[in-house]
Amino acid sequence: MDIALSSYQNTSLVEVVKIASLPSTDVKIIQQKHSISKSSLLNTRKRRTNASVFTCSSVEHELHPKPKPKPNPKPINEVVKRDGDLGESRYTKGSSSGLCGQIEKLVLCKRYRDALELFEILEIECRYDVHVGKSTYDALVDACISLKSIRGVKRVFSYMINSEFEPDLYLRNRVLLMHVKCGMMIDARKLFDEMPERNLVSWNTIIAGLVDCGDYMDAFRLFLSMWEDQSEASSRTFATMMRASAGLETIFPGQQLHACAVKMDVSQDIFVSCALIDMYSKCGSIEDAQCVFDIMPEKTTVGWNTIIAGYALHGYSEEALDLYYEMQDSGVKMDHFTFSMIVRICTRLASLEHAKQAHAGLVRHGFGQDIVANTALVDFYSKWGRIDDARNLFEKMTLKNVISWNALIAGYGNHGRGIEALELFNRMISERMTPNHVTFLAVLSACSYSGLSDQGWEIFESMGMDFKVKPRAMHYACMIELLGREGLLDEAFALIRDAPFKPTVNMWAALLTACRVHKNLELGKFAAEKIYGMEPEKLSNYVVLLNIYNSCGKREEAASVFHTLKKKGLRMLPACTWIDVKKQQHMFLSGDKSKSSVQIIRNLKKLMLEIANHGYVPKKNSLLLDVDEREEQMSLYHSEKLAVSYGLLNTTSSTPLHLVQSHRICDDCHLAVKLIAKATGRVIVVRDASRFHRFEDGKCSCGDYW
Repeated sequence: MDIALSSYQNTSLVEVVKIASLPSTDVKIIQQKHSISKSSLLNTRKRRTNASVFTCSSVEHELHPKPKPKPNPKPINEVVKRDGDLGESRYTKGSSSGLCGQIEKLVLCKRYRDALELFEILEIECRYDVHVGKSTYDALVDACISLKSIRGVKRVFSYMINSEFEPDLYLRNRVLLMHVKCGMMIDARKLFDEMPERNLVSWNTIIAGLVDCGDYMDAFRLFLSMWEDQSEASSRTFATMMRASAGLETIFPGQQLHACAVKMDVSQDIFVSCALIDMYSKCGSIEDAQCVFDIMPEKTTVGWNTIIAGYALHGYSEEALDLYYEMQDSGVKMDHFTFSMIVRICTRLASLEHAKQAHAGLVRHGFGQDIVANTALVDFYSKWGRIDDARNLFEKMTLKNVISWNALIAGYGNHGRGIEALELFNRMISERMTPNHVTFLAVLSACSYSGLSDQGWEIFESMGMDFKVKPRAMHYACMIELLGREGLLDEAFALIRDAPFKPTVNMWAALLTACRVHKNLELGKFAAEKIYGMEPEKLSNYVVLLNIYNSCGKREEAASVFHTLKKKGLRMLPACTWIDVKKQQHMFLSGDKSKSSVQIIRNLKKLMLEIANHGYVPKKNSLLLDVDEREEQMSLYHSEKLAVSYGLLNTTSSTPLHLVQSHRICDDCHLAVKLIAKATGRVIVVRDASRFHRFEDGKCSCGDYW
């Protein structure tokens, strides 16, 4: 990365425009369009009701104070005397020290609503007879920001304009910040363009606002204008622009900014370093992110969290877990975000032991009631067969958000417990928690997995009518699967055909699964061809189509697909299964007997003989559509069976087994694992490329439909 940086240090920063599609002519146009007025506010304000240069769109619509007070307004003394520490000063009309002083004290005590209510009384009863000073406006800005009150912003700003108060640069920046923090970016941009003078705080405020609302291109344009205007930038500016580069997922502007930060000697600033790690991670260069982390003079909690999140983002879960233990050994304090990330990484790795340790650390460090971390734990326990633990943790949470509810509802759905998922959904509604599109996805999936057709349709139809949530493609896919489970393939196809948008891959895949289960090869071939056309570069789609043609007896079409597959140099990788035993992950490949000990093979053969007594008969020609023909010939040595055999040999009889499978589990392995679970009395959890499976007592949570 040092070489990369040195190559950009002599490059003009204006070249960022070219890389981010910002031609320099655009910058000039922007500057002309938003020309900066240098005239003072006092000279241009001729009438009290006509706010000229220091206005925003809300004031231009002549927003006036209410002509009449509210019915039965609270007495002023009652408002200001709620807490004894606010004093007993009385309000006298025309006095700036009485009422304004009480507003400032209310804000100091964080009673922001009372402060704005008191200001509204001042506005109604006194009009503009009371002189509101700089400190009071400063306090009102705090109140508006804390409450995110757009109405408060408009009233405070309108009063400031109409009372002919002349703000200084500090207060102008505060007013600009108030608009930005309350999401009023159109008004904020107008205020910024009309400011008679600006400083670095002004530029940082408006640029950060643009980045926060996702307008990264405008942020770059404004940054270049600032660079031409002031030729300087603070560490905060660079950190903000790194976020803009990350948002654009364009690494070259970020590299240029990094070079400039090095030249201006701010690259070692903790905020800049963390922003650089985040930017490089999100732009796809985890190596550069690691390099920045390595040279940080002080590795803080945020720095560790950022690099761990970067590795997790790229799928390097094991490396992220290793970094977590390095962080632990370094003595750096961990926060709730650290534990939340580790739990999510454990969810991906199916590592129950590591997740338990993270849970214990969460409680030990005082974050036992953190809503984000606890929600991550509910999600983990739900996804790995411990739904009762997930429910217990959920009930102990003092605060719950919609994500917490969604995680548990989805967990019940995955476990085939659709009735309980519906009961939880109804309880969520009764507790006035507003469901979102993910909630409906979870509850519709639960109805689909459990065959609750009537309830599923009722909820699907209520989405738009009762909850104003427009059904998306994912919700349609759930309904197609629900119809497919019942064998209503014509109705499922009609739902795809009549959808108000272009059908997605998931919708066709739901139909394809139904066709496979119900042996409708003609409709399945049609669905497979649709999927192949939408994702022609995806390897599994070739294998899907190849097996469909073989099953239909269409040898010429199958040969054509095989020829295309061979021509592109693509081949199906053997299925792979991971199992976590005693905090260590073990990997098994289908057909790879060399890496399986004699003991594992002997135990597996013993298991196969044992389940034969429970009715096991090997399934032939029943491959899933993305499993190649070679695997059928070695079904005894499928990776799932090898991993199960290893797990049974190396764990106690009460320990559940947790497996992760790279492909969809085949029919033969699905049947075998069901009967192994029954014969051994074990719980075996498998998360394959298609679905969650919890095998217990000869049954699977998927209902034999996947």
